[in-house]
Amino acid sequence: MTMTHFAWQERLGLLAVMFAAMTWAASALASDFNACLQALRTEAADKGIATQTFNTAMTGIEPDKSVLDAMGSQPEFVTPIWDYLAGLVDAERIADGKLKLAEWATVLAQAEQQFGVDRHTIVAVWGVESDFGKVLGGRPLVRSLATVSCFGHRQRFFRGELIATLRILQSGDMPAEALVGSWAGAFGQTQFMPSTYQRLAVDFDGDGRRDIVGSVPDALGSTANYLQRAGWVTGAPWGYEVRLPPQYNGPSGRRTRQALATWSQLGVRRIDGSALTGSWPAALLMPSGARGPAFIVFKNFDAIYSYNAAESYALAIAHLSDRLRGEGPLQTAWPTDDPGLSRAERRAVQEMLIERGFDIGKPDGIIGSSTRSAIQAFQASAGLPADGRAGARVLQALQAGAPPGYENVAPEPQVPRFE
Repeated sequence: MTMTHFAWQERLGLLAVMFAAMTWAASALASDFNACLQALRTEAADKGIATQTFNTAMTGIEPDKSVLDAMGSQPEFVTPIWDYLAGLVDAERIADGKLKLAEWATVLAQAEQQFGVDRHTIVAVWGVESDFGKVLGGRPLVRSLATVSCFGHRQRFFRGELIATLRILQSGDMPAEALVGSWAGAFGQTQFMPSTYQRLAVDFDGDGRRDIVGSVPDALGSTANYLQRAGWVTGAPWGYEVRLPPQYNGPSGRRTRQALATWSQLGVRRIDGSALTGSWPAALLMPSGARGPAFIVFKNFDAIYSYNAAESYALAIAHLSDRLRGEGPLQTAWPTDDPGLSRAERRAVQEMLIERGFDIGKPDGIIGSSTRSAIQAFQASAGLPADGRAGARVLQALQAGAPPGYENVAPEPQVPRFE
C-alpha cells in the first residue's frame, strides 16, 4: 500500500469518528429534549394547559440548534452601534415610514387619541421590528420556545413564554400557522412576545380578534397600548442630541437621572449650542463614548427601551421617529474611520462580490455568514484587515477595484451615514 492510501484510510477513520461523535451528540440532545418535554408537559398541565393542546402543539417537535446559536449573537448587543443604526435608520426605511404614515393616518390618529403615543414613534417601532410587516420571521414559535426552554441560560423565562404560546393556541386567539417569528418567540408586525400579546394586544379594527400578524390596525394599536403601559408621557419628547464640553468626563448612563439644570452646569448643550429644554429629569446617553453622538433622554426613551432592553435598539426607534417627523441626521460623527452601511450599500457590496465570483446567494442587504466569508476573502486579497465586516472601507475598495496598495489609501472623512 502507498502512503497516500494510508493517509486516505486515516482520513476516512477520522471522518468516521467525527460522524459517530456527531451522531452521539444528536442522540444525547434528543434524549435530553424528550426528558425536558415530559417535565414541560407536567408544568403546562399545572398551569391549565389541556393535554390535547400540549400534544397537538408538540407533535413532531425537535430541538432547533440554530436557535441556540442565534441566542448568542443578538445584533443589538454584538454589532457596533454605527453599523446597527446605519442599517435600521436608512433612506429606504425613512421613505417607507412616511408612506405608512400617510396610508394609515386614520388608524394612527385613533391610536394617538386613545393611548397618547405619537404616530411617528408607533410607526418607527413597526419599521424597526418588521420593516413594516415585510419581515415577520419564519421560525415556528413552539419549536423555538421549546428549544430554549430546555437548553441555554434563560430556561425559566422561556418556559413562561412557551406556556403563554400554548394558552394562545388553546384560546384560539391566533391560529398555529400564524405563530411564527424570531428565535426568541417574538411574533407579529410589531414583534410581541407571547406573554406580552396576552397582556397588551388589542382588537383595534373591531373584528373581535387580536390579530397582530394579519391586521395592521391591531398591531399599531397594540404597540401604542404597550408604550402607554410602559409609562409613555403624552406630548413629551424621547430626548435629543446634545453637545458635550471638551474632555467631558462627568456622569452618564440611562439610569443616572438629574435635573436639566445640573446637566447645564456640567456644560451640556443642545447640539446647536442652545440651552437644554424640558422640565423633566433626564439622563445623558453616550453610546460610543464622549467622542461620539450624545443624547439627553427622558422617560419616553425608557418606554421605548422596555420594548427590547438594549440602548442601541431604543436609539434606533427614537432616531427613526425623529426622521419621520422631518428632522435631519445626527450631527455628531460616530468615532470610527469605517462607518456602517445602509441596506442599499450592503446590497451593493453583495452585488460586487457576486461579480467577483463569490457564491453568496441573492443580494438582500443581510450580512450573513456567507457574505462575511466572502468579504473576508476579498479583504485578504486587497490587503485590508480580514475581519469580514461590511463597512465603508470595503465598499470603497470594491468600488475602486481594490488596486494594489489600496491598504495605504487614507479613508474619506467620516460622516453620519443615515441618508
